[in-house]
Order: sequence, then C-alpha cells, then structure tokens
Amino acid sequence: MGWLVSLGLAWVLSFSMVCSVSGIGANWGTQASHPLPPATVVRMLRENGIQKVKLFDADYGALKALGRTGIEVMVGIPNDMLASFAGSVKAAERWVSKNVSTHITSSNVNIRYVAVGNEPFLKTYNDSFITTTYPALQNVQSALIRAGLSSQVKVTVPLNADVYASSTGLPSGGDFRADIQQLMIQIVKFLSDNGGSFTVNIYPFISLYTDANFPVEYAFFDGNASPIVDGSATYYNMFDANYDTLVWALQKNGFGNLAIIVGEIGWPTDGDRNANLVYAQRFNQGFMSHISGGKGTPMRPGPIDAYLFSLIDEDAKSIEPGNFERHWGIFGYDGKPKYLFNLGTTNSNGLIPARGVNYLEPKWCLLKPSANLTGDQMAPSVSYACSRGDCTSLGYGTSCGNLDAEGNISYAFNSYYQINNQLDSACKFSGLSMITRTNPSVGTCRFNTMIQPYYGSAGRLHGYLGNVFGPSLSLIVLLLMIL
Repeated sequence: MGWLVSLGLAWVLSFSMVCSVSGIGANWGTQASHPLPPATVVRMLRENGIQKVKLFDADYGALKALGRTGIEVMVGIPNDMLASFAGSVKAAERWVSKNVSTHITSSNVNIRYVAVGNEPFLKTYNDSFITTTYPALQNVQSALIRAGLSSQVKVTVPLNADVYASSTGLPSGGDFRADIQQLMIQIVKFLSDNGGSFTVNIYPFISLYTDANFPVEYAFFDGNASPIVDGSATYYNMFDANYDTLVWALQKNGFGNLAIIVGEIGWPTDGDRNANLVYAQRFNQGFMSHISGGKGTPMRPGPIDAYLFSLIDEDAKSIEPGNFERHWGIFGYDGKPKYLFNLGTTNSNGLIPARGVNYLEPKWCLLKPSANLTGDQMAPSVSYACSRGDCTSLGYGTSCGNLDAEGNISYAFNSYYQINNQLDSACKFSGLSMITRTNPSVGTCRFNTMIQPYYGSAGRLHGYLGNVFGPSLSLIVLLLMIL
C-alpha cells in the first residue's frame, strides 16, 4: 500500500496536558525471560494513569492482578487457538468460561473485549488463518451470548494495516485488500451487527524499516513533512493518512460509522539504526499531543481510541521481523522509564517507574583479557551465548554499536549469564570468560544485571528459559566477522 498508508503511534507533549488525555491504553506482552510480577505491573499501570490494557493471551496472573482495579481489559486469543474455536463452539464456550466469566465474577476484572487472533491475515502467514478466523469469531461471540456477557464484552479482531490499501496512493483510494475483500466485509458486518469495533495496528516505523525511500519526517507529528492533499483533506503525518484510508475502506463498503480502535502504535528504541530513544520519544510524545485535543482525523473527527505498543520490553520475543522486536517498551525490562515521557494522565512530568523491583547481584560475565580472540572455541562460544541470550543491542546504529570485538563478545557472554540467573556454570565458555563486579557499561551501551525471578501463581519459576531463545543468526555472523 506504500508509505502513505503504513504508519505509526504515540505519546504526550508537556505537563500542561495533564488530564487532557484520558483512557490511553497499553499493550502488556509477557514474552520475557524475567517478566515483572503481575502485581508490580498493575501497580505501575495505575500509578501512571493507564486506564486500559491489551493482553495477547489469557494470562492467569495478569488477569487476577487486574481484578478490582477498574482497568479496562482486552484479552487475546492467540492465532494457534483459532482452528480449535472455529471447529467447536464448545471449545469457545470452555475458553470463555475459564478466561472471561470466571475472572469477571470471582475477581471483578473489567474485561471489555475479546481479541480473536492477532493480525491473522498478515501476508507472511501465507493464508494460515484465512479459513479459521471468521468462524472462530462467530463461535466466541456465541459463547459470550451463552455466558450472558455479550452486552458487556465485545469481540474484535486486531488486524494489521495491510488488510487495506489505496489504489491511488491517497486515503480516498482506500479499500480492503483484493485477496481478502469478501472475507473482510463478512467480518466487518459481523462486528457491526454485534456492537464490536474494528481494531487496527498502525506502524510508521515498519514503513521506515522496510522502505529506504520512506519520507522520515512524515512518520512524526511535528509538521515538518510535505503535506499530502486529498481533495479537501490535507495530511501532515502518516498516522492520519493511514487511519483515514481505513475509514474510506469502511465507508465504501457500507460501514462508515463502525468504531475504530488503534490496537497497537509505537516506536522501538534499539535493534535498528532508526530504533532509538530520540525517535521513540519524538514519535510517542508527538502522538499523544496529536490526539490530546480529541480533534481526530479529517475523515473521522473526534477522540481516538488507542493502545500504545508497548508497555515493557520483551527479551524473548521472536526477532524474525527484526532485532527491534524486543525493544518496543516505553519501560525497560525492569520497569524503568526509558526516556522523559508525559502521558498527560497524572500530575507527574514523566513516567513513574515500577516500585519494589529486586535485582540479582551487581556482577557481570565478561571476556578474559588474556583470551585468544582467534582460538577454536571463541566462535562457537559467542554463537552459543547469542543464540540463547539477547544480542539485539549489538550491530550498526544500535545502543551498543560502538563496542569493539572484545566488547561484543563480553556483551554476548553477559546476556547469557544474566538470563540464566548468574549461575556460575553460565559463565564458563571454555575458559574464555570471567566474573567481575565492575560495571562494564559504557556510553549508551548498558550491560544489564537481571531482575530476580519470581514464582507464578501455579508455582512455576519465571526467569530461566534454558534453550527457548532461537538463534540470532544475523548477530552471530556480525560478531564472527568482527573477530
């Protein structure tokens, strides 16, 4: 659909915005080696005035912690469950009973939406969920009706902005993607008939990442880009243009009044030359300023319902889309704000960090100064550490991009060591490594110490992932080339 209609996210302007923006939501993902305890996250949500949260699955600990807080919850059904629900209304009823009804009645969780799937029509999925998404949506709705919850809890399907496109390069040329147009009309009609909303994820960063010709300034909200004129409408940023492309698509198919939710919008802070603190702060703050007055877009005036992506960094996410995938959070892995950011929801001039976070000891695993960089064990040791740790902050334009060969190796060793809870056995590496109590962080490159693991409600240890991290081949190659 081109750069005009693939777009972005964000955040707040200044202290004067306090209380001018209400109801901003956040995506709370839990694909982390050491997730913060749910109670800690929920307290952080409340102290920052975040009134809505979107979950990607029905995590029991997260839902229980959200009980009696009044925070609105969108609970997700992963794509790998769609086939089961599409084929059995009983399966949908069991899921709704366990993950919606129980939490509402026993813990007073304010569940308002069930998200059926997550971007199921992405082209990269090769039509894997084309035949199951709509039947699953229907059966989940039937389950909510049977549970007596359909007036309180609405269904939706979070969709990537690639489900619509513009034939002209302008918002007014918007329509649903040709290969799924009839399916999209069925889904949109079903949402409309049942009081649901169209949920769309909009990412200007991805356009910048994938298109070298993307006009950078158009991703932001400063008004520095050359505007796009579409009839009587003028577009000064990509978000408005993308959003209105969807509005046109809905209008052309007879659903011009269907409510829209921006399910994900944000900017990563590491893992790519355009993923950095400066751009993330600029984008997110600009987004919040942009939507603060409730002006809306040229085609859809009024308040915009949005969930920031994301709340916290997740060091166990797949990096198949890019190394930036683990760095979308406005908070770091430990609940510390990454940059000055005012949501406009509290009297604070910035984000309020998580409280009561406990860290492991201040010690790090590094390369021995005497180690032979060209020895036979060096390359496999680095490969092993990176494939089971997180080396996404290494590489051109990243926060640790200025490290030398020794620094890259030390970073890899320390990542593996921290993820494995600083076990002595996790800093062996064929005699190439050593443990130090001197912090090796330098400049923008942080050598983290991990937070302490915790036991979930079922007694399961959170904080040791063993071999669940897939290989980061691009980074391994990078490291080996540097040697």
